[in-house]
Amino acid sequence: MDCARALAAGARVHEHRFVRLPDLREASDIPGAAFPGLPPTYIPLRNAIFYSFGASYAEEIGASAIAGGHNSDDAGVFEDVGPRFFSHLQKALRSGSAGLRKSSLQILRPLKRMNKVSVVRLASSLGVPLELTWSCHRDGRTHCWRCPGCASRSHAFSEAGVEDPLSPASRKIT
Repeated sequence: MDCARALAAGARVHEHRFVRLPDLREASDIPGAAFPGLPPTYIPLRNAIFYSFGASYAEEIGASAIAGGHNSDDAGVFEDVGPRFFSHLQKALRSGSAGLRKSSLQILRPLKRMNKVSVVRLASSLGVPLELTWSCHRDGRTHCWRCPGCASRSHAFSEAGVEDPLSPASRKIT
């Protein structure tokens, strides 16, 4: 959350809200649940929940778009990141709100055709403070460097030829 605050401040976000969702559970925390082919960190229909919050805020302020940072690698793993899902979700959100119909709400996904390596290259070229990004699937103050999120991050930075400011190998010992 500290990093999210810092990123929002750096991007001069007008209003930054946190929504607490303590009852959401990852697949590994749901007794007897089976989600074949999905990682243990999968949260059922997580993106439907997040985009619904985004749409609620969009209706509140009269915005005509909400945006997400999903990339093509995500779409290969999660059904709620693909074009079919977003096409139907956009229609559903508009159908439930006169304000969103009036604004012709669009769900934007500018990174949808880029893989993680391309996203890292783009972020680096734009000067994104990559030290404030988070990829680990575990809680903590630092990345574990063992989970699938950390492995994917390491691979993406390495392939992009960009030094990861969070990598233990890039930290200077003083």
